Amino acid sequence: MNFLSGETGLFVFTLLLKVGAAAAISAIVVRSASFRKVLYTEVRDYDLKVKLMLFLTPPLALGVLLRFAAGKSYNFADLMLEGAFILGLLGGRVVGPLGGALISLPAFLGHEWLSMPVAATAGLVGGLVRQFIPNTEDIWGFGPFTFLGIPRSVVRLFLKRQIPWGMLPMTVTVGLEIARQVLGRATHLHPKWFFFIGPPGTGAAAAWQFGLIVVATMMAVAVPLKIWNNTRIEMNLEQHQQLLLKARLDALSRQINPHFLFNTLNTVASLIRFDPDMARVVVVKLSNILRRLLRKHETFVALRDELSFIDDYLDIEVVRFGRENLQVFKEVDERSLDSFVPSMMLQPIVENSLKHGLAGKLGGGQICIRTTLNDGRLAIEIEDNGAGIPEERLGQVYVDGIGISNVHERLKLLYGADFQMDIHSREGQGTRIRIEVPEVVPTPSLL
Repeated sequence: MNFLSGETGLFVFTLLLKVGAAAAISAIVVRSASFRKVLYTEVRDYDLKVKLMLFLTPPLALGVLLRFAAGKSYNFADLMLEGAFILGLLGGRVVGPLGGALISLPAFLGHEWLSMPVAATAGLVGGLVRQFIPNTEDIWGFGPFTFLGIPRSVVRLFLKRQIPWGMLPMTVTVGLEIARQVLGRATHLHPKWFFFIGPPGTGAAAAWQFGLIVVATMMAVAVPLKIWNNTRIEMNLEQHQQLLLKARLDALSRQINPHFLFNTLNTVASLIRFDPDMARVVVVKLSNILRRLLRKHETFVALRDELSFIDDYLDIEVVRFGRENLQVFKEVDERSLDSFVPSMMLQPIVENSLKHGLAGKLGGGQICIRTTLNDGRLAIEIEDNGAGIPEERLGQVYVDGIGISNVHERLKLLYGADFQMDIHSREGQGTRIRIEVPEVVPTPSLL
């Protein structure tokens, strides 16, 4: 007789489908961003606990209803005990029993009188396990292969006196299934009062079949926890990447601001000696600049504000260079003024033009700033008629040039590959830097 033929084959197939149903439900619900937030937040408030029940109880109750209404062919769909225990593990002593009662409601209304007390008890046991474990993160260590760590846990328990809390959910799951089997056999006189999948064979066959039932129940709890824990790990990595990105942006901003302030304060110091009135004007403009710099870690600002900032900066530099040595021209598309750009994006480029392009020019220095907005793309050009960049150094500007490399790095962090920064320069004729970025309407988290 074939090992998986007839009733035995149907029994094994049912257990496999049971584990598959648990995996399918867990994979479907985890696609929701709201459910992922519930999983990621380990200390859950009332609202998150309600969301946990709203996500899990309907599909689990539907499985019980399908089994009850469609007969033996859909026995695998009944995950009443497993689902109630998971709700208790994740939601606590209130969510577990309440969720278990809701899951078992179709069976209870169908006169399976013991279904609701059993499900509520399983949920309560799950909640007690959650409360009893010192670190609730140990719950997420319960996976399909946790049982392989039993020998190591036994050694730690007896030799190092360390309690293997991560084994507790698995042990309790096995205990719940054994209790269900005992209760199911005790109610054989009233089989309709309580549903369970029992071993179809007798003797030695019943022993290994009973083992398969326990393993299937354990897997029906472990597989969803494993799937959800993988999602939690991915979310945790994503959050750490965002924090790293913010830290890198802050570090780049800290490189820009002191460099700019150093040159500006030198200009003010020079003016105080020979033109106190103009120094007062510069101080006012410097106060505007400092007020902008003291805004706490802005990532994006309106182009209008960025250009106003550059105006104050260039007014100071015009005073320092002299109006005959520095002229500023602007060709600004009015439609572009409300677009958002990275904060402090233009100042390092303008400063680079003044310091390396125009500083050695005896007279007639010019800077032109142009902006255009077309098809959702914002283009900004900063052009000077200064010394230019030698051809052999042009390819290294993104690496060696402090101001330009900082701007390029920030654009790469903020836009990924969706930006362009091109540098065109001729030695002795000048340099034009063109930046093109998508038109951005930032969220509050970016501002």
